[in-house]
Amino acid sequence: MTVTAIVLAAGQGRRFRTEAGADKDKLLADCTGRDGVTRAVIEQVLANLPARVARRLLVTSPERTEVIRLAKAYGCEVLLLHSAGMGESIAAAVAASGSADGWLVVLGDMPFIQSSTIEQVVERLQADSIHVPVQAGQYGHPVAFGHGFGPGLRALAGDRGARSLFAAGAVREILVDDPGVLWDVDLPSLLSYTPPPELPSRS
Repeated sequence: MTVTAIVLAAGQGRRFRTEAGADKDKLLADCTGRDGVTRAVIEQVLANLPARVARRLLVTSPERTEVIRLAKAYGCEVLLLHSAGMGESIAAAVAASGSADGWLVVLGDMPFIQSSTIEQVVERLQADSIHVPVQAGQYGHPVAFGHGFGPGLRALAGDRGARSLFAAGAVREILVDDPGVLWDVDLPSLLSYTPPPELPSRS
């Protein structure tokens, strides 16, 4: 199957700005990755996408010129959008992606997910299935949706994510050993890959 990655990079990161400063964009914050290399958060996310996810569509706002530059450097198409939230971003990206066999929803503030985990999530995706990684009993990201969920994804609005679609399809839980699937960088203290004693819950 040809799965299109939708990288969500239109959020304002208000929690991060509250602590780091109003002018600090968390997607461009220096982040020390699993490999010990320091890159911008969004660049870490893009670098972790495996080669098999060849089509990549990043959603961001027009003023984020550096995010746009990095997206293009990593082979992404860019959808410019002043988004009202995650749901609106996903809906717009699915509508813009045309005839994809499925979609992989990737959060732009989760820089520590292993490429091998993403491979497992997209592997054997079917039109009527949803694949979600599970770490220590918790659902994480990224999540893959088969082609049959296109109408539901396009109908999302505002800040309502795609979790509501889980009840409508066959959810396949992909058990992983990867704390990165639960780890977003909402706070500056989470920008380095030194696992904290307890990762923030995404419930």
